[in-house]
Amino acid sequence: MLKANRVTIGPFVPDDFGPLFCWANDAAAASLDYAYRPVDMMAHQQWWDSLNKDAARIVFAIRKIAEPALIGYVQITGINPIHRSAEMGIRIGEEKNRGQGYGKEALALAADFCWNHLNLNRVQLVVFRHNHRAVAAYSAAGFKKEGRLRKASFIGGAWVDLVLMAALRPPPSRRQRHAAAPGIRGGAEPGPVAPFGDTASERRVA
Repeated sequence: MLKANRVTIGPFVPDDFGPLFCWANDAAAASLDYAYRPVDMMAHQQWWDSLNKDAARIVFAIRKIAEPALIGYVQITGINPIHRSAEMGIRIGEEKNRGQGYGKEALALAADFCWNHLNLNRVQLVVFRHNHRAVAAYSAAGFKKEGRLRKASFIGGAWVDLVLMAALRPPPSRRQRHAAAPGIRGGAEPGPVAPFGDTASERRVA
């Protein structure tokens, strides 16, 4: 488990199955993230059963410090040990927990995990241009805009642009300071069939 000031990221537990199924079928949240398609229980069960069985994917549960309830998840996918790269996405499940900075802290923990545990050099993501809250959270976590794909997705009856963002491995001195910062406790040593798992669906509401 990795800890920040207000959130932790770590493994899922059986009680998380239900909330994840509900979030997968939240059509309103999907409009900020992917083309909505309903997820049936069988597809959700298959995704759940596949956790930790794919070496190219890691999914962390997000929880508030000292609270057991799941508030979201962050996933690292497409992990490539040759190119030392991966993709990242995040989802904060309920509106009451969005815009509170939880996503920013979880992203910082996940990025720290990428640099210090997976030894990655680059992590990238794609986000809807109009999802300003998610763009701000990614920017605060160190991701930079690298380009825009115009009218790349058709969402809710309209074409939307996609923004490509990425973070590069910081130099050792910055990683050491980041791991020692008060907001990152437990960092490493210095040194849509279902909306889970395909690249398009990993753009989540922060």
